[in-house]
Amino acid sequence: MKTICVLGAGTWGIALAEALAGDGHAVTVWSAIPEELVRLEKTHTHPFLPDVKLNESIAYEADIAKAVPGHDLLLFAVPSVYLRSTVEKAKPYIPAGQLIVSVAKGIEEKTLMTMTEVIEDVIGGTIPGVRVVALSGPTHAEEVAAGLPTAIVSACRDLDSAREVQNIFMSLQFRVYVNADAKGVELCGALKNVIALASGISHGMGFGDNTRAAIITRGMAEIARLGQAMGCVPDTFFGLAGIGDLVVTCMSAHSRNNTCGILIGQGVSLDEAIKRVGMVVEGVNTLPAALRLSEKYGVELPIISIVDKVLYHGMSPETAVNTLMGRAKKAE
Repeated sequence: MKTICVLGAGTWGIALAEALAGDGHAVTVWSAIPEELVRLEKTHTHPFLPDVKLNESIAYEADIAKAVPGHDLLLFAVPSVYLRSTVEKAKPYIPAGQLIVSVAKGIEEKTLMTMTEVIEDVIGGTIPGVRVVALSGPTHAEEVAAGLPTAIVSACRDLDSAREVQNIFMSLQFRVYVNADAKGVELCGALKNVIALASGISHGMGFGDNTRAAIITRGMAEIARLGQAMGCVPDTFFGLAGIGDLVVTCMSAHSRNNTCGILIGQGVSLDEAIKRVGMVVEGVNTLPAALRLSEKYGVELPIISIVDKVLYHGMSPETAVNTLMGRAKKAE
């Protein structure tokens, strides 16, 4: 049994807390919103996971100074835009040698850092021996919380740290693979959300499986081109964290990004679509960073760029489709 603190009480953090507690680990959940914790402790349910009765062994702590110290693992499960500030709050209480996992999926807009890089940047070498691992893959919170079989990737340059996380999470529910290409794994986890917006828009417009298959396949080609320019390992893009996560995010009714895209394809404004989804749409947060990476590395990202034009520059979805379909002929 390991002691684990989950920082973040959204659906993904709670789903992981439930899975870990169900596997016999001692889990504490912290949130920046104390009311969330009061509701969770009282009802043992999450409002966005209504069919799941949470393990009553899960503890809830609103004081970060009490929540963070003394755990085998700290798991950061806050939205990408709040990760830096959350790590800064936790930093004074993180001990030397701490094992940290990030499950946020995004690229920080100002720095273009991945989520594990953000954590390392905040810690800045001031806490000796801290190890930071990315956990990513095709993992909808609704299915994980329900105990359905799931495969995921533990990624870190230090494979011993990746294996330590693998050992903690491995169960009959979770099959965990290790990967040393943390940057590639995290890039896939961030950019697939933007491609899922495009997939959702096409579905909302009434297009079919052929269109979605094209978006998924060519979307992965974009992500892989950028990743290789950034020094990532090509095989990463065709594994669980790459094509696996892209497929599930583009196709599933559980996907916030897919759902947001469907609403936009039906003519709903971006602000209203986000409001209707009711949770963070990470693809929207990642889009500006994706465009900056495209410019920095000189890699063309046609689908990602056209999503930006639809969301922020007034291009209609119909024009976007015609623009993509009318591009110059190329080899695959």
